[in-house]
This record gives sequence, structure tokens and C-alpha cells, in this order.
Amino acid sequence: MIQEASVLVISDRPEQAAPLVRAIGTVVTCRQIASGSEMPAQRPFLAVVDVTEDEAAATTWLTRLHGLRVPSLQLAPRPVTTRPPTRFLPANAPRMTVLAAVFDLMDGIEAGRERRFDEADRRRIQVGTKAETANHSVTEAFDAARRGAPLSLAAVEAGTEAILEAVSEYGIRTWLEIIGRYDQQLYQHSLSVAGYAAAFGAGLSLARADQMNLARAALLHDIGKSRIPLAILNKPDRLTADEMAVMRTHPSVGADLLEDQGTFDPTLLAVVRHHHEMLDGSGYPDGLSGTEIPDLVRLVTICDIHSALTERRAYRNPLPHEAAHEIMRDMGEKLDTDLLRAYRSAVVLPLTQTPVA
Repeated sequence: MIQEASVLVISDRPEQAAPLVRAIGTVVTCRQIASGSEMPAQRPFLAVVDVTEDEAAATTWLTRLHGLRVPSLQLAPRPVTTRPPTRFLPANAPRMTVLAAVFDLMDGIEAGRERRFDEADRRRIQVGTKAETANHSVTEAFDAARRGAPLSLAAVEAGTEAILEAVSEYGIRTWLEIIGRYDQQLYQHSLSVAGYAAAFGAGLSLARADQMNLARAALLHDIGKSRIPLAILNKPDRLTADEMAVMRTHPSVGADLLEDQGTFDPTLLAVVRHHHEMLDGSGYPDGLSGTEIPDLVRLVTICDIHSALTERRAYRNPLPHEAAHEIMRDMGEKLDTDLLRAYRSAVVLPLTQTPVA
């Protein structure tokens, strides 16, 4: 149901209601319907429930309006108590008093909208600033790896902190919305996986240091792709078998170049090398299975697969989050089922639920 800037008057006193409708109509579109009518297809932003003879009908309308989150002014001998209106006036209140109440409610609605828009703009700006920090970090890291130069630990830490703060303060939905505007798909994927990891770590109530380790590893998990030829990396179609063999070198290439730098933790190196390993031994590059795969790797693998399935690719459209999760559940023993269940609660469900306005 689409909402429009209009007032709806529901009345069982059409003659008394008509002058009120005309007066409101001088300021905003106002429609009048009988109490036995259906809700119009165009949902109003304010309703006047002038149903004085049938309290059950008044209650039905107020309940319906409450469910649609439409503020209401009730005119009646006494207010409904089971689903109280936003405001109440006696049925015999002077017309000017009713008009004043209607316009006051309209002013409150408009002020609330402005506050929400201001808050939404503020959130986008603040998340955008943190996203720029993280994007600069991952861009700098890939550029350095591509040149064979050492990665800046300070930049990696700054990017990781920015991701944790953004997801913690504003949520994974807002984070994905902001980074989805970036053009470079490889960097966007790294930021996406790191965002999912930040949300997952928070949902698991990990200690702050562990959340940092998880998000940092997720941010750098694909660093080996810096050494993959661009013709393969940016190919718009599915890769051939030979091209896929080259692409599958990126985990070991990435782990080796970070290990050569000598400043990265072994747990992070394990994520970079093994994030494509599967619990049943069917993954690569080393065919690890079961307990050979550390928990941190399992966490990032789930985030990586979910991100890949929900991203737009040249050869397919992105999947909805729940559909992607169903595919991952169908992977059976390849993924950690307990962690996958926890991932759904921490990440997938918040993304599939309608945000509160």
C-alpha cells in the first residue's frame, strides 16, 4: 500500500464531517469515507476516525490504522481503550478545535519526517566517511601487494577499525548500501566480506580483539588476487578450466606474500591460505578437512560465500540473502552447520527484516 500526503476522514456523520473535510482540503488533500468502507489503496499520512455510534467499528479502524502506522484523531463520546488513538477529542468538540488538532498532528508528522531524513543523512555521511577510510586501506593494500611492496599495517588497522565502528554503530544493512556504490568489484567484495565478518563477530559476542582479528582477516582474505592477471580477474564471462586453475592459486599466493613480509599473525595467514577449504576435504589449495580447518577460517569462509552469492556479477544477478543462505545450508558437510546457524541469526535475519522507519 502506497502512502500519500493526504488526510482520511472516516465518519458515520457525513453531514457534520463535510465542513471539516472541506476545511482540511484547503491545506492538504482530504478524503471522506463511511465507516463501513474499505481502506483506500492510497494510504493517508493522517486519519480522523469520526465514528460515534459504533464503538466496535471505531476500534476496528483504529486497530487497522495502528497496524499501518497511520496517526489518528478520534472523535467520539469516549476514547477507545483497546487501541487508543494518537489523539482524542469529544464528538461534540467545536470544528475549530478539531481543525487545530488535525493541523497540530500534521506539523508533528512533518517534523518527525524531517528528523528522520536528517538522521538518515547523518548516518550516510558518517558511514560514508568510514567506508572511504576502509576503501583507501584495501586499495592501498592491493596496490602494494601488486607491486611487491610491504603492506602498511597502520592502513590495514585503520580500515579494520573503520569497518568495525561502522557496522557496530549503523548496522550491516547501511554498510552494504554505502559500499555497494563503489565500482571496483574486487575491493567492494573485500569490504563486503569484512562487513559481514564484523556483524558476525558482534553477533557471536566475540571480544573486541577477536572481532578485530576476524574483520582484519576478512579484509585481506583475497589479497592474493592482486597477482592474478586482470584479464582473468575482470573477465565478464565464466572462467575456463585453465583460467580457474590460475584463479585458484590466489589463496596460496596471498598467504605467501604476507608471510614473506613477516609482520602478519599466523591466524590471519591461515585465513588467507585456507578460506576456500571445505570441512569435507573438497576445497583448495591443500584439501584440508574437519579439525584441520581453524574456527577463524570457518567464519570467514561463511562470510565469503554469502558475499559472493549476494553480489552482482556480469554473468548473474545477486541472490536475496535468505536464498543465498539456503544454498549454503544445502552445502551440507562442507560448512560448519553450527556457525552457519549462528550466522543466520546474527547477519541474515537482520538483513531480511523490514527496517523500522
